[in-house]
This record gives sequence, structure tokens and C-alpha cells, in this order.
Amino acid sequence: MISTTSLFTPVDPDLRILTDNLKKLIGARHPILGAAAEHLFSAGGKRVRPAVVLLVSRATMLEREITPRHRRLAEITEMIHTASLVHDDVVDEADLRRNVPTVNSLFDNRIAVLAGDFLFAQSSWYLANLDNLEVVKLLSEVIRDFAEGEILQGLSRYNSDLSIEQYLEKSYYKTASLIANSAKAAGLLSEVASEVADSLYDYGRYLGLAFQIVDDIFDFTGSTEVLGKPVGSDLASGHITAPVLYALEEKPYLETLIEREFSEEGDLEKALTIIKESKGIERARQLATAHAQMALQSITCLTPSPSAQALKDLTDYVLSRLY
Repeated sequence: MISTTSLFTPVDPDLRILTDNLKKLIGARHPILGAAAEHLFSAGGKRVRPAVVLLVSRATMLEREITPRHRRLAEITEMIHTASLVHDDVVDEADLRRNVPTVNSLFDNRIAVLAGDFLFAQSSWYLANLDNLEVVKLLSEVIRDFAEGEILQGLSRYNSDLSIEQYLEKSYYKTASLIANSAKAAGLLSEVASEVADSLYDYGRYLGLAFQIVDDIFDFTGSTEVLGKPVGSDLASGHITAPVLYALEEKPYLETLIEREFSEEGDLEKALTIIKESKGIERARQLATAHAQMALQSITCLTPSPSAQALKDLTDYVLSRLY
């Protein structure tokens, strides 16, 4: 399996600068926010989103050095992503993320909500300071999409009538919007042609959707150690994802278990067994593969370079996590 460490080699030094800067940017105007920020940015995430921004920046600047605005965009992207995770954990009442205690479990929900708000506000301020209206519009849309995604997810809990299209729309809001819009924004800062900017957006959109579908498959195939949370916990919370939707087409009894919100003894275990015995996981894998291939197709316009190659390899990496 490919690791993100080797994948992100072209932007390794950039990512190190990013992590140092993030801790400084959040900085300690308030000790608790400082502690939350230190905790969040040290939690060892894969940094996929800022890495995509930096790879796109390098792949579109080629012989020229990337600018401070490119770097700041990568930082803003990671801030927005982290803010969304903090709010996610509050909504899901999660105690662990990547096996590290969540901000809401360390401090409490009120502080966690405020820490998330603070990160969104900080990122908006840094965004405005890029002085590029087009980029401001793209990333403001992302912040709106996150909220919309959370609301859609809240409204569609235990809803077995969800369609694959609705599931993909919700996944776009929650995951793909940030990758798509920030990839396009990085291209705009490099002053690429508008067709190239649109292709970068498509790349991020399809990559983000593939990423989300793979994550949703993990809820059924991963181990608690890898997931950092119990297997089937998304399903238990009522999140109806691709493997479940496909399994429902084959096994109507699953609907009964979902509609009664797994309220009877052994319901969740039965549901997990039904999903594993169906073609749901396999069909979800095919859906992820199709999206990863569309992501790859989207960036054939880039001039060959180590960074462009890394963006292509990233589409394989997303799928390699499945095996």
C-alpha cells in the first residue's frame, strides 16, 4: 500500500512549514483555544487537503517558486477542515478521533463549538487578506457547504429512502467541496487558464467523493484500532451510506432494523451481518473506483512534473486504503 509520506515527497518541506505556521496562526490569545489548537494540529492527521493545495500549487507554478499566498491558502484549507472536524465531533458526541481524545471530550461541548467557530472565523479573516475575490468566494462557499452537509446529515438519519444521488450530494458538501474549491483556488493563484481551473475543481470533487465513499466502507470493514472508533458506529448513529444503500436493494429486512433505529437487542449486529453478506460493500468499492478514475481523467491537462504525478498517484492511494 502507498503511504501518504512517500506520496507527498514533493511538498514535504512545505507541509512541515505548514504545521509550524498553523500553531502560530491560532496562537495563544486564549490559553484554552491555544491548547485546543496545539492538540488539533498535533493529532497527526494525514494533511491530505493542504497537501493537495500545495501539490496543485507546485504543479501549476512549475519553474516558478510558489507564493506566500499559495502557502496561506493551504493553511486556510487545513483550518477549515479542522474546524469542521471539531463541530462534527460535537454533533456526533465523539470521544475519540484518530485514537486521540476530541476537543469536546477534553474541554466540553461549549468550548469545542467555540473553538470550531474561532477556527472558521480565523480562516475567513486570513482568506479575506489574500485579496483575491474569486478565491474568497470559492472558500466561503466551502464553509456554507459544511453547514449544509451537517444539516442534511442530521435530517437524513435513519432514513432508508435516501437515494445514491442524495448520498453523493451530502458527501460533496461534507468532504469534496473543500478539496474541489481549494484545488481550483490554488490554480487561480497560479493564474492558470479557466479551463484548467475547472479541471482542478473536478479533480478535487471526484477525489473527495472517492475518499468519502472509502471512509464509509471502512465503517464496516475496518478495525476499531484503525478507525479510532467502534466498527459500525456510523450506522449506529443512523448515517446511511453507500454500502447500506446498496445492501437495502438486496435485503429489504434491513429497512425494518434501520426504521426502528436498532432499538431491539442485537439489531445492530444483525444489520452489520446483512450488509457484509450483501453486495453492498463490493458495489460501494466500484463506486469509489469510478470516482477515482474520473479524478485521474480530470488532470490530464497538467504538464508532467513530480507534483502532477503525486496528484495522479493520490487517486490510487485513496483506493489502496481499501485493500
